[in-house]
Amino acid sequence: MSLSFGSAGAASAASATGSADSTGATGATGATGATGAQDIPAYWNFAPAPPLGWNSWDIFGTTVTEQQIKEQADAMAEHLLPAGYIYLTVDIQWYEPESKRHYYKPGAPLTMDEYGRLTPGLKKFPSAANGKGFKPLADYVHSKGLKFGIHIMRGIPRQAVEKNLPVYGTNVRAADIALTGSTCPWNPDMYGVDATKEEGRAYYRSIIEMYAGWGVDYIKVDDIARPYDDIQKAEIEAIREAIDRTGRPIVLSLSPGATPVSAGEHVMRHANLWRITDDFWDRWNLLHAMFERLDAWTPYRGPGHFPDADMLPLGVIDFDRPTNFTKAERYTLMSLWAIGRSPLIFRGDMTRLDPFTKELLTNPQMLKVNQESTNNRQISRDNDLIVWAADVPGRTDKYVALFNAQSTEDTVTTVSTDGRIVRVDFQDIGINC
Repeated sequence: MSLSFGSAGAASAASATGSADSTGATGATGATGATGAQDIPAYWNFAPAPPLGWNSWDIFGTTVTEQQIKEQADAMAEHLLPAGYIYLTVDIQWYEPESKRHYYKPGAPLTMDEYGRLTPGLKKFPSAANGKGFKPLADYVHSKGLKFGIHIMRGIPRQAVEKNLPVYGTNVRAADIALTGSTCPWNPDMYGVDATKEEGRAYYRSIIEMYAGWGVDYIKVDDIARPYDDIQKAEIEAIREAIDRTGRPIVLSLSPGATPVSAGEHVMRHANLWRITDDFWDRWNLLHAMFERLDAWTPYRGPGHFPDADMLPLGVIDFDRPTNFTKAERYTLMSLWAIGRSPLIFRGDMTRLDPFTKELLTNPQMLKVNQESTNNRQISRDNDLIVWAADVPGRTDKYVALFNAQSTEDTVTTVSTDGRIVRVDFQDIGINC
């Protein structure tokens, strides 16, 4: 029996991944909570593997425009779609025509219809004129073979409540369903919605039906996964119900983190992915913390429901700067997201995708581990020497990832049983030597 690994080298970290007997064959399920095969929600089929895609937040903040989205879609179709990256998502404040960078202006006029439902700002998205919404842009994205996603904040616009606009399909008005004491601590746009009321659920049905009509395939809902209180929990349930009623296979992502692990059973029953961390940027301390976070969420990881370690801050980000991660840290990032089966959502400028970043994102073996491996789990941790493993369904082969997360350089190229680098009990990962 032999093990073969690709070595990453190290500066502040090193990692290596490979499979027993160097086969690379994989399968499609993973660990879950206490869920039987007869009790699988239909929406888990919307994302049987971790979603692969791109999001506009890091490179454009709140300012992304229709033209920029089209340019990114063109580049994505050329460079990343062949590897399976398919979801392109317009992030926050597409409804705020004058937004700036990563900032939010309290009281800024938001674009909405007569029912208080947010619509794309025409200064940014001119094709949305005459009530078309995102349909023309979604059609363009779909024409490239991609799927179209949008970011929304939970709740109802404060301006809709101030104007007391009617709630579509009901006899009540915005003030009747708004929870003015339930607000986002970092964004001033919305009030929470009382989703214990039928009229509150009707509001969510009305916006989700509108998005489905636009051709939306992926919805990222923000200010809803933390602290995961009873108000947010009811809103999550209302959004889940609203998506299911449309009949459209819309993938549901919840943010921000950290979602409490105690909510694991509920969140895996209502969302396809959910953030397990606050915003993840290109700093080693944030990457180092992700080992513990992904390990803690192992019981709730499986087809259709994935703990989300957040997007990949690689390439050109933050309007116009390169990532601060070293090459070794970038290898570690991709290896951990792969073996931990986190969604892979790139957040750099795809029109300026450098060869090294493209190679990282599209590495076939890495993607097989991320998309198809099963029973992914941390096997051991000796301070910052960490071992993860995963099964290759239908075979005795195993994927193994070795991480040196120390601050000193140390390249790991072999699995040692003498305790010098890291000790791996092969029977722990199901290999009989």
